[in-house]
Amino acid sequence: MGKQVYVEIPVRAPLERLWELTQDPQNHPRWDLRFTAIIPAPGTAPQEFRYEFRLPLHTIHGTGASLGTRGQGKATSVLKFTTRDVLSPIGPGAGYWRYVPGPDGIRFITGYHFSPGWGPLGRWLDAPLIRPALGWATAWSFDRLRLWAEDGIPPERALRAWLLDTGLRTAAVAGTLCLLIRRPGAGTALAAAAAVAGAGMLPAAGSVPRAAHCLRHAPDRQSSRPPASLAALPEPA
Repeated sequence: MGKQVYVEIPVRAPLERLWELTQDPQNHPRWDLRFTAIIPAPGTAPQEFRYEFRLPLHTIHGTGASLGTRGQGKATSVLKFTTRDVLSPIGPGAGYWRYVPGPDGIRFITGYHFSPGWGPLGRWLDAPLIRPALGWATAWSFDRLRLWAEDGIPPERALRAWLLDTGLRTAAVAGTLCLLIRRPGAGTALAAAAAVAGAGMLPAAGSVPRAAHCLRHAPDRQSSRPPASLAALPEPA
């Protein structure tokens, strides 16, 4: 397995609220880009489940097992997952969530490993493309979760705000570049450079989720160390 994907974000919300939004299989896919649906198997402990990720022409299916524990104001959740879908960019993997209370809320942390899918092609693309893309998707999803937990912004509304923000920034850059092609010159080039810089640096509205709000590297060894319960978690069927 390659380098661990690590993401952390501070959430100014009660632990109970964050636990509800992350542990409920109906709430989880609403904020997490990595899942379209999570279907728990009733009466299983640890909790077994099936997951789906819908693409335009194909739906990736997999299975998993998870176990959440709470006590003394802290909480952890561990997970193992696998898939036989040859089109999945990731294969078997394992990870954890930590809910660490602090003076301003909860440090919500994840770390996970996985084996690349797609055979030799996946192993070649894993480090430069697949793992960074999944890290970005995880961080963006964590910020969408934060907006839901802190401000009550539904994930669907946050997605629309992000799409609008991204569309406006893209349109501004594209329009300026078209002007540069039609009317080349020093002044137009300067305006194009300013537009590109502005589109990238202009702060987004508070309702727009951003992966940049997350920490992407563990600040200490404890944060990146999986809970002991992960090793005891059985492999999913």
